[in-house]
Amino acid sequence: MVLKSLKGLLGLGSKTNDPVSYDKAKNLLEKGSEKQRLNLASHKDTTPEVLYYLADDASAGVRKQIARNPSTPIQADAALVSDEDEEVRGELARKIARLVPGLNPDEQSTLRDSTIEILEKLASDQLPKIRAIIAEEIKKSDAVPKHIVSQLARDIEDIVSAPILEYSPLLNDDDLREIIAAGSSQSALIAIASREGVSGDVSDDLAATLEIPAVAALLTNQSAQIREDTLDQIINQAKKVKDLHRPLAVRGELSVRAMKRISSFVASALVHRMMEKNPLEEEQAEELLDRVRDRLANERLGEKEESVLALKAKEFYSQGRLDDSFIKKQIEKGSREFVLQCLALLADIPVKAVRQVIHSKSGRAVTALSWKAQLKMRTAYEIQTKLALVPNGQLLPAKNGTSYPISEDELEWHLSYFLE
Repeated sequence: MVLKSLKGLLGLGSKTNDPVSYDKAKNLLEKGSEKQRLNLASHKDTTPEVLYYLADDASAGVRKQIARNPSTPIQADAALVSDEDEEVRGELARKIARLVPGLNPDEQSTLRDSTIEILEKLASDQLPKIRAIIAEEIKKSDAVPKHIVSQLARDIEDIVSAPILEYSPLLNDDDLREIIAAGSSQSALIAIASREGVSGDVSDDLAATLEIPAVAALLTNQSAQIREDTLDQIINQAKKVKDLHRPLAVRGELSVRAMKRISSFVASALVHRMMEKNPLEEEQAEELLDRVRDRLANERLGEKEESVLALKAKEFYSQGRLDDSFIKKQIEKGSREFVLQCLALLADIPVKAVRQVIHSKSGRAVTALSWKAQLKMRTAYEIQTKLALVPNGQLLPAKNGTSYPISEDELEWHLSYFLE
């Protein structure tokens, strides 16, 4: 039946019942078209002898189909390991990497050993792309040889090592700490920091590298265990490293002590985000916000820097770019003084008055300022919460989700208090 199928694939018809001998099939393969050989190479029912023969075909396309075909005999796969075409080796790498984890330990030992030997060779391929295919396919498997995983985890190419470092269940803490101590690349450290359930010991080692992107990834990884003293060290570092501000602020399960320290230097929007992530008792929250308000009230740029921001705001204003989206984006970026300059222009009031409103702790006053600046009520609420840090009890929410909740006369009155 297989030989009849072979005849059909070759386009020879199937009216005769005479079997097609291997020699005759070989002769036909030598003289057949590439399309015929491609059909044979991709067909699961093609005989092993023919597949083995096609593994040496002059066409890389045919050899690629042989490498991909799950019915290809192991001897043919072994021959393709050193194929000159990288796409052929790539297809073989993908197939073998998927095959090995599913091999039954009770499989015929010769077949299993041969398959693993092929995997080993592909994992040592001179082309990083081939090694990366292996790494990507086996990264989550716990049923592949540990020595292959260890080799890939220490590969000098990040596209090879990173998937293994981030996902492989076969790497233990000793492996990871050894790799960190060896002076791994930034990408490798980020991959380790992103692993599920990073231990306290590994977190300590990552923090000690002082690699900012890796530390940021560690902080963002909510499943990572970070000891209090290690977090203290990171907070000390973060005071002068803005790239760590957001990862610290979005870290869950922060102690009140840690939150106080973080709030002493991050932007008001990040303080708001941190308090959303780590809810406090009302009294603790107000104490924390008072500290932040005091800090922000005393933080002033130099006259020259303030003048530069004022000119920048005027330029954007003249271009008509100071809309709700722009203001909210600048708040999220922590551009506090720039936002104040923009609000002053939009509301047509002195920046000194804007600053007083923002520091007033009054939700109604901040809302009045936003109204005067012709911003939407939703933007007014973000200015209350993320820029002015208005206490919860003083927040003024929108009416029906979008409208200003008080009259224009009352809004004018609240704002007039700061314009006298």
